[in-house]
Amino acid sequence: MSSNRFSLFVPHGSPMFALQPGAAGAALAEIGSQFRAARAVVVVSPHWETEIPEVGFAARPTTIHDFGGFDSRLFEIQYPAAGDPQVAQAVLDALRAAGFQAKADSERGLDHGVWVPLLHMFPQANLPVIPVSLQHHAGPEHAYRIGQSLAPLAEQGFLIVGSGNVTHNLRDWQMVQSLGSPRPDYVAGFSDWVHTQMTARNTGALLRYRSTQPDAVRAHPRDEHFLPLMVALGAAGESAKPYAFFRGISDHVLAMDGYAFH
Repeated sequence: MSSNRFSLFVPHGSPMFALQPGAAGAALAEIGSQFRAARAVVVVSPHWETEIPEVGFAARPTTIHDFGGFDSRLFEIQYPAAGDPQVAQAVLDALRAAGFQAKADSERGLDHGVWVPLLHMFPQANLPVIPVSLQHHAGPEHAYRIGQSLAPLAEQGFLIVGSGNVTHNLRDWQMVQSLGSPRPDYVAGFSDWVHTQMTARNTGALLRYRSTQPDAVRAHPRDEHFLPLMVALGAAGESAKPYAFFRGISDHVLAMDGYAFH
């Protein structure tokens, strides 16, 4: 059993991360090996956005290839993890107990924000996976409270995973891919700032990141890839001590930092 809290923030990069794991993939494999005893994996992904929190109840969730223009081999990948309606009900109950108007989705599959990192963490797909939607419009404090509502499940051995990226500017990524543009200065700077705030457990600064960090809006024109970090922080509990289990940059613009909690 891992000595870590059962909460993680993991990077999922671009879909090509599934085929080109590199050092970040190795780090995910290592951190995943510490949670083999998890009862199930509950994943909040930025690629499922809804007005109110929704929980996936599918017993056999499909693998969603929610992207285009990438290597055709990606569309052949299946991540055949089972769902678990009983665990999904526990997630739904926890959200409702915290005051959220949450609902079930009996058909939702696993988007690439879910299956790409899990492919490296749990390649045998032998743990049940429960997807949970994100409310981008509601902001960081809402995401943090979502995490707090799931903290009791983390204490019971359910692994709560926020999947995203510490920096995610799609326009800059496209510029790098098409024109070979150099790495923008803000990427490392924002990553360093997040690392400083996380290791100091400066929750207030992180929740107000768009007004407290000068490059925040450049790093996240939309903050859906940052919010899962707030979910993981909330789920870890107030006394948890965050630490980076990996730090690195992919494609010049995607900070692939991952965080766990003691």
